[in-house]
Amino acid sequence: MSQREWIEKDFYKELGVSSTASADEIKKAYRKLARDLHPDANPDDSKAEERFKAVSEANTILSDPEKRKEYDEARRLFASGGFGPRGQGGGGFNSGGGGFDVSDLFGGGAGGQDSGLGDIFGGLFNRGGQRTASPNRPRRGKDLETETTLGFREAALGETVPLRITSPASCTTCHGSGAKPGTSPRVCPHCNGTGVINRNQGAFGFSEPCDDCRGTGSIIDSPCDDCHGSGVTNRTRTITVRVPAGVSDGSKIRLKGKGEAGLRGAPAGDLFVNIRVRPDSVFGRNGDDLTVTVPVSYGELVLGTTLSVPTLEGRVGVKIPAGTVDGRVLRVRGRGIPKRPEGAGDLLVTVKVSVPQNLDDAAIEALETYLEAEKASGFDPRAGWAGV
Repeated sequence: MSQREWIEKDFYKELGVSSTASADEIKKAYRKLARDLHPDANPDDSKAEERFKAVSEANTILSDPEKRKEYDEARRLFASGGFGPRGQGGGGFNSGGGGFDVSDLFGGGAGGQDSGLGDIFGGLFNRGGQRTASPNRPRRGKDLETETTLGFREAALGETVPLRITSPASCTTCHGSGAKPGTSPRVCPHCNGTGVINRNQGAFGFSEPCDDCRGTGSIIDSPCDDCHGSGVTNRTRTITVRVPAGVSDGSKIRLKGKGEAGLRGAPAGDLFVNIRVRPDSVFGRNGDDLTVTVPVSYGELVLGTTLSVPTLEGRVGVKIPAGTVDGRVLRVRGRGIPKRPEGAGDLLVTVKVSVPQNLDDAAIEALETYLEAEKASGFDPRAGWAGV
């Protein structure tokens, strides 16, 4: 994005507030938009992600009183054409003579100290057509995204996963320089290595990428045969990813510097790994709590027993008190999903009566005897139910 495009942005419009909005109104608008547009709330929605970045950028400027003041002043002058020489437009602004030099707004005043938005607008205003040197910003590699699927227990306990990725990576022949081995890039004589050329229109100037070096600040006379001077080649690599314990389905892991290689040795982008978790036939999850449903007999609930219940790491004994009702949830502290460094969630055990489908004669006779005894004792399972 050029500097002119940046200054023409309407940050107030991005947040949906007026230019006279108070700091509290800006904060409230940003929080609502950030909550609605956050990538976690809009998975695989590129439009929402772009809007989230835009409102975050707007908030960065408008939430800072000094940056907001400088931004407002720059836009006012830009819109009014007040950057012309003295006597034009009545603004009284100039670029090299007497009066007020608008570059002082952005850190170009006495002492040469940068402040506020100086790094953003540093090359926007030139003095008397003088070329302003600006540091060449290397072109960082793009971020990459991939996906891996884990079993439920692997995700809960943590796992080291190898990922094979085919993407642009640093050329192994020239080590990312883009120059044939034994040679080196030279400084671009057109832009003196800055990567930008300042073009002036009277007192008003803009910085543009240098055409000769394409904004890199250097020229390669003998390009590498393998990468043709880019410093980047497509290759397949294996990256080992340590998935932390307790990740849930839909989590995203960021690996800094493991994305696409930057051109000519510039920093690499990041790699984002989307985690998918397969359901488990035994366990479920409720936040950091591990859930399991255990089949029991009616007699075990009536008389009480101790059950051997599986966990992520071995088994644990769970005492069922006499008279436990069907569907009761029993909690075992600290045997759930690990959540370092806090420890682990709990194991939630739900007991569910399993009704036998086939009984022999002896079992049927015993059950009938029990039902008679139950009735004689005065027990009515439907007492008070549905008005009975």
